[in-house]
Amino acid sequence: MIPFPDGGFSFLEGVFPYSQGVAALPGYAIERVRFTRPVPVTEGFRKISDFLASRGRPKTAFCACELRSPKPFSFAGFGDFNKGYVEVLKQWGLVRDGRNAVGRSNVAPEIDPPAEPCFYAFSYTVPSKETGSFVVAGSGEWPEGGRFPEEIVARGDVSPAGMAKKADWVLGIMDARLKGLGASWSGATVTQLYTAEKIENLVEKIQRRILPSSLTWHYCRPPIAELDFEMDVRGVSLERVI
Repeated sequence: MIPFPDGGFSFLEGVFPYSQGVAALPGYAIERVRFTRPVPVTEGFRKISDFLASRGRPKTAFCACELRSPKPFSFAGFGDFNKGYVEVLKQWGLVRDGRNAVGRSNVAPEIDPPAEPCFYAFSYTVPSKETGSFVVAGSGEWPEGGRFPEEIVARGDVSPAGMAKKADWVLGIMDARLKGLGASWSGATVTQLYTAEKIENLVEKIQRRILPSSLTWHYCRPPIAELDFEMDVRGVSLERVI
């Protein structure tokens, strides 16, 4: 855990585009805002900045976000997109010493995808007496930093058995990140699942596994082609739609 007092949260160090997750520091809580319709990234950063200012919060309070893309990127294309996104975070003071404090998920809707990458939702900190809020960043069935695509779990296998292997891997990542944040499933409010494959046989197993968190299945694909299953988790004090 790396404290980020300017923002009122701590984060688990991740890879270049995002941290593995964030947890509110004592004296703060995390709230989430979803846009009624996804907002293009450039406009979204402006709207987020204006929203934070209206709440008397600095840009460094921006601690996590959820993106929507037109379709899964190639591995190289994903890296190119992240360069522009991270540059804004640097300007906002959220990337320091090569460490990105902001957690993130980024998926591609199968139905009515946006014409360009967009913000779907974001999370930020507020002064609060409540404790324990957190956001676990999204992860798919590939060990980040491993060989791509060779190390994708059950690569190309979207059979019930293959999807079960992918789900088990990703649930293990969620477990590890929750532990790293000092959180647990008992404090989770919502778990989001992203796949366009058939997983009806897994839904009950996953819901029982993540209790008391509620499960929201988004009919989306992970952000990089060849990945089929992604999840993220949050336990926040308040959610609103704007």
